[in-house]
Amino acid sequence: MNKILVIDDDYAINELIKVNLELCGYKVIQAHDGTTGFALCKQEMPSLVILDVMMPEVDGFTVAQRIRKNEDTKDIPILMLTALSQTSDKVNGFNIGVDDYLVKPFDMEELKVRVRALLKRTNQIPVSASTRELLTLGDITLLPETYSVKIKDKQAKLTPIEFDIFNLLFQNHGNMVSSAQLLKEVWGYSPDDDIETIRVHIRHLRSKLDKIADGKKYIETIYGGGYKLNV
Repeated sequence: MNKILVIDDDYAINELIKVNLELCGYKVIQAHDGTTGFALCKQEMPSLVILDVMMPEVDGFTVAQRIRKNEDTKDIPILMLTALSQTSDKVNGFNIGVDDYLVKPFDMEELKVRVRALLKRTNQIPVSASTRELLTLGDITLLPETYSVKIKDKQAKLTPIEFDIFNLLFQNHGNMVSSAQLLKEVWGYSPDDDIETIRVHIRHLRSKLDKIADGKKYIETIYGGGYKLNV
């Protein structure tokens, strides 16, 4: 059974999320402040953290940073809830390492969809582990068991989202993958025009590839369309 930690100082929203997720068969742990939430995260090692931003004393961004910096909790997926809808706030969350972002007020069914998508992606070995899919092309080798990519003799560890993005581009090398296709196949849903989500993760992915690519730029932006992997 997947264990989900909900950290939100709004008791009504916290309880509403708990009830709905328990009806879906998840075990739900609750915290109503950032300090307690981080302590429970280390103690319980949940499959997923649902984290509110606007909390007193220790806000959600700080909790997310602590989760990512801790060796034991760094790979736990984080779904951030916030009343802040500005692009800059979303970018800030993604830069910290948040996996997904949902703006309040939100539809409970959408929350469930995003929870399922995050758990499916992080609890399973990437689809590229299938022998039907390409694992080596030119100088690039995918290492799905460790969410890593190897270029010649250098290797970079990716997050599950970064790996899934790169794998999708890899399997479609030489062809453009649209932003809509990335959102659907990587995140598992189709939010409206949430292009900034993709841009932030592509930027992080490029930064990691740059360190092992010996100056070669593998990911090309097709403006107004999407992205393409050139090998």
